[in-house]
Amino acid sequence: MIRTRRNPAALLLALALALPVSAAAAASTSLPAAASSTGTSDVRFAIPRPTGQYEVGRDTLHLVDVGRRDPWMPAAGARELMVSMYYPARAGGSAAPYMTVDEARLLLKGQKLDTVFKAEQLAGVSTNAHVGARPVGGRHPLVVLSPGFSLSRATLTTLAEDLASKGYVVALVDHAYESFGTTFPGGRTLTCVACETVEKAPSDEAEKALMAKAAVNRAADLSFVIDRLTHPARSAPAWKRSRMIDPRRIGAAGHSLGGNAAASVMATDQRVSAGVNLDGSFFAPVPVSGLGERPFLMLGTKAQHSPGSADATWPRDWRRLDGWKRWLTVADSGHFTFIDLPILGGQAGITDPAAPLSGRRSGEITTAYVGAFFDQHLNSEHQPLLDGPSATNPEVTFQNP
Repeated sequence: MIRTRRNPAALLLALALALPVSAAAAASTSLPAAASSTGTSDVRFAIPRPTGQYEVGRDTLHLVDVGRRDPWMPAAGARELMVSMYYPARAGGSAAPYMTVDEARLLLKGQKLDTVFKAEQLAGVSTNAHVGARPVGGRHPLVVLSPGFSLSRATLTTLAEDLASKGYVVALVDHAYESFGTTFPGGRTLTCVACETVEKAPSDEAEKALMAKAAVNRAADLSFVIDRLTHPARSAPAWKRSRMIDPRRIGAAGHSLGGNAAASVMATDQRVSAGVNLDGSFFAPVPVSGLGERPFLMLGTKAQHSPGSADATWPRDWRRLDGWKRWLTVADSGHFTFIDLPILGGQAGITDPAAPLSGRRSGEITTAYVGAFFDQHLNSEHQPLLDGPSATNPEVTFQNP
């Protein structure tokens, strides 16, 4: 049976890779030892400059789905979401904060980094987005993003900003009670009730069933966000800039459990035309019937998500994908390679010895391949990067099992 009280993210990793908890926990909490000798208290962190042509604007939405009770805390009432809306913009506006101090404190504690970094340091990460920035004109594709289990939406800021700079509207979603800490209106910071629920499951199979339930619930969250953003007849738009969105061009992507949610929302919502899974196990499987010939990208670690490695859900669901598809793996990467944490850690001189790929390369590879995928499938712009191996990205292997 898989158990850990130290790190709910390690639980997900252990489930995904069928590893003993001790190994998974060590893999996901190896940064503090590396950090302890580097003097990190004065490091100032920054999200890398986006690669697209536009400046980036950001709004924040609090959405409530009154038609659904929260699956982890039914007594709390309706399902609540926090959504960061990134969009291509003109210069101007005030700098957008990375996260709240409460969110930073809980994330650092959850990752066993609270003795290495100050919460104010993480909360004060410099971003490239600006609140109140004027949007550029025209209609733009929408990409909905979902973070990893126990992680806040802020950990996908690099990807969200980069996509927005390339002309996408991005809805980056926090799911209530599924992160170490997410701040909601009224000064409420909700913690990871879902993590506690999974830990208390009586068996490994029960844990996996709960993770599948979480992916399916997140798919419902993402569909609800799309509903509210694209202004169906039954409701007013939740976002004042909703006219920027082209409802005929919608994609979904996510890290870890969020990647599973991207596949799950495609299985239930025909509006989602393309999807990306960043190193997530398919706890909720792709339907045997496929995804209606829609394109899907699987981008993961070479060590754990190559054909024949421990996660059997990737080869199973690869066979079920019935449209354009790619299975890419990244050498020297780890489960967190595809989010902000190694990028920020690299700025403090920290490298996880189990995943020595630099933070800089981690961000470059993730934004390049995810951006190329959506450019090809939402903007109909052929991307040679997706055709095969690239000399500029020797870490990336095209798998063809």
